[in-house]
Amino acid sequence: MVIAELADGHEPGLRLLLNAMNKKPSVPGLADPGNPILPFGRFERLHFARLVLLDDALQADLQAYGLPRPKRPTCLAFMGDCDGPGHSQLAELAEHAGDGLRRIFAHCQGFSAGTDLLAWMLAHERPLAARYVNWVGRSVLQIRQEQALQQLLATHAPRINITSGTEAVRIWQALSDFVQLEVTGGRLTLTPPEPTPAGWQWRQCLHLLGVPLLGLLLLPFLLVLSPFIVYQLRRLEEADPEICPRPDPEALQTLQELEDFDVSNQYTALGPVKPGLFRRWLVSLLLVAIDYACRHVFTRGHLARVQTIHFARWAFLDDKTRVVFTSNYDGSHQSYMDDFINKVAWGLNLVFSNGVGWPRTRWLIFGGARHEQPFKYYQRRHQSPTQVWYKAYPGLTLADLQRNQRIREGLERSRMNEAQALAWLALL
Repeated sequence: MVIAELADGHEPGLRLLLNAMNKKPSVPGLADPGNPILPFGRFERLHFARLVLLDDALQADLQAYGLPRPKRPTCLAFMGDCDGPGHSQLAELAEHAGDGLRRIFAHCQGFSAGTDLLAWMLAHERPLAARYVNWVGRSVLQIRQEQALQQLLATHAPRINITSGTEAVRIWQALSDFVQLEVTGGRLTLTPPEPTPAGWQWRQCLHLLGVPLLGLLLLPFLLVLSPFIVYQLRRLEEADPEICPRPDPEALQTLQELEDFDVSNQYTALGPVKPGLFRRWLVSLLLVAIDYACRHVFTRGHLARVQTIHFARWAFLDDKTRVVFTSNYDGSHQSYMDDFINKVAWGLNLVFSNGVGWPRTRWLIFGGARHEQPFKYYQRRHQSPTQVWYKAYPGLTLADLQRNQRIREGLERSRMNEAQALAWLALL
């Protein structure tokens, strides 16, 4: 995630440049993978990417606390979800799309013709407070190859209802032999997964053990402070103002015009953290816990009970006074929000109740997002239009990716019983 302030007077020109990267005129905001400025489709490790302008409009909400409105500059955020180290992806982008990136970042403060592009991007890269990956280890290459496999098998599998287990095993074996011939002939590629780097495994192990250990060390202090924490939380929950007006129709229309061009959509939201050290420390601690759960628990297809999110991230801005949240998800915006309300409203409350104006909560997890209409108004009001959004595998949902993975796993088995063969054929 690279974020930089815009230079004075450059916002109109940058908006025109970003718009030129999209499929026009019918699909605003959806990137052309082969656009000459930043051809996302050339980068085979890039799952999703976006370019979005982040302004300070909602800083005005702090006036509800009797505070002056802090002025924040409009920033350009360039975000991507990729396989392997983010720094390696930035280096590849700088090498193969350097001219286009220079045109984009020329609108930012501190960037000039002689600037070292890669060094500048690394200097402006922001750490993430928490991140979620739907299926750790599933690469762009794997997704594309398994989709090609599914399409190939779909054209060769019998178009009849097969109920005989013996016949299902025979067809599975015939299709396995057919795929092997296609691979041997070079007409289909199924690349074995790359081994997980040892360094990544060690970092995961240290994080897995280190965070609970730190929690144990802090536990005595938290127990001593717990009466104050409980008192302060309830005092603030009862006093914090709700700011959930109906979204401006024109702004809502702008957001809706950027959605539903694919089976997946993007979401970018920004807002100030409630004032005071208590809220800042609380949201920091909670995001550490969420990041831990996302790295070690929710790594195989679901975030709590939600199964439609490809990637998500939370990041602090401006000395932890603002938080930006982004996600890439399947389905409509309405179904996405309903999913959260019905399944993990408590999880939304944990973090977002620390944002200015959130619907009132009780004991941190109750209420809040359970108040459906105020919550939906709130999240739309905090959503920022994403000027450019790229998806490496259009038309595919997470359910499709999981199905295709199971198809490949079935072919790689040495044998199947009749029930397994019938279930496998049903995937085609």
